[in-house]
Amino acid sequence: MATKIPIPKLGQSEETVTIESWKVKEGDVIKKGDVLFEIETDKAVLEVESQFEGTLLKIIIQAGKEVPVMSIAAVIGEPGEDIPEIEQPVVAAPTAAPKKSAPVPAAKPAKAAAPQPVAQAAAPVVAAAPIEVRKPNPSPRAKKYAADFLLDLDKIIGTGGEVGRVTEQDVKNYLETSGYFDKKITPAAFNVAQAAELELLAIDGSGDSGRITLADVRAAVSEKPQKMSTMRKIIAQRLCESKQQIPHFYVTVSIDMTELMAKRAELKADGIKLSVNTFIVKAVALALKAYPEVNSTTDGNSIIKKSKINIGIAVSIDAGLVVPVLNNSDKMQLDELQDVAAELAGKARSGKLLPEAMQGGTFTISNMGMLNVENFSAIINPGESAILAVSSTVKTPVVIDDEIVIRNIMKVTLSCDHRTVDGATAAMFANAVKTNLEDRELWDSMI
Repeated sequence: MATKIPIPKLGQSEETVTIESWKVKEGDVIKKGDVLFEIETDKAVLEVESQFEGTLLKIIIQAGKEVPVMSIAAVIGEPGEDIPEIEQPVVAAPTAAPKKSAPVPAAKPAKAAAPQPVAQAAAPVVAAAPIEVRKPNPSPRAKKYAADFLLDLDKIIGTGGEVGRVTEQDVKNYLETSGYFDKKITPAAFNVAQAAELELLAIDGSGDSGRITLADVRAAVSEKPQKMSTMRKIIAQRLCESKQQIPHFYVTVSIDMTELMAKRAELKADGIKLSVNTFIVKAVALALKAYPEVNSTTDGNSIIKKSKINIGIAVSIDAGLVVPVLNNSDKMQLDELQDVAAELAGKARSGKLLPEAMQGGTFTISNMGMLNVENFSAIINPGESAILAVSSTVKTPVVIDDEIVIRNIMKVTLSCDHRTVDGATAAMFANAVKTNLEDRELWDSMI
């Protein structure tokens, strides 16, 4: 009996997903554990493995289509087996969206009706939506002619019939009046432009006498609008909401990492490898215990101080940015923090990080120390009250006991929600992180 393969629900909040790409094709023999397809959620691109064995009889949902979770994506069974009828899933339109009224045929103006008393009025009358003016479809010959010359049909005025349909003659007239024949283009450039469906008249030539070269076409191809991935759109939406709705303010401190770097070197010589980020996470977790206002959230009416310290670590991936969460960071030992953080970062970069691993964060750290950055400010993750931006550690001349010495200095900038965190509290928290990282005895006691 053929087996229907659903798209799994990988997160509690996921209602729709998009199949990013299929890794198998119809007719392939599928084994248990084979990757069938990748799905794109609002948080990550994840691989979906087969729980069944057999032949892939039919792909129901093609790549690039957004569908509800648990929709049937494919059918697996024995070759020649009957394939059950499966309706194509659709994403329901938002219930709050107003319905468009059906087009109303034109009619002669009628006399105005006498106004009715309010008590006798029917349901409120909704103003008619603006009529969408659609350009008539061009004729097939016009389409082909325009495609041969790389023209944009939307710019051609039609004269055919009563509705102004674009005809082949309209295209020919446009060619004569648009200056098209003044354009010069190399054959190789024309072929690339045609394959990329570019409009020839929109390309500026940089060659002799304005000749369009292959380099000009490639530049135009690189500037074509690229559709945002689901993840990138969600990131953009959330960051815009954060900056618009959360009153950000910033506190920067410089931290002397010299003693900590020396401690790391000693541990490495003993076979214990701990990243700088591991120490930063622990220092932040300890500071959050001392200043719970920073480990809070607000809906604008009330403030909730979180009892758990779950630190999110921003990880850059090809599709954007994800934030896996280290739950109960304050209770983890340094080696445990190191292992868990490395595992989550590895899953994030390989597309295997589940949505559950990115939920429940109470504070976020964005570390760009490996990117040679002197200082930066990060945008607060909605649902939290602060984020710490960590810059590179740089050898810097500083004054100690009235003498100039070279020290390893790292700047960190705390972005805070001013609704929940006051300036003085933010300053004390940032300096608590500084004190923790500079405390050699603290780290000696933990290892």
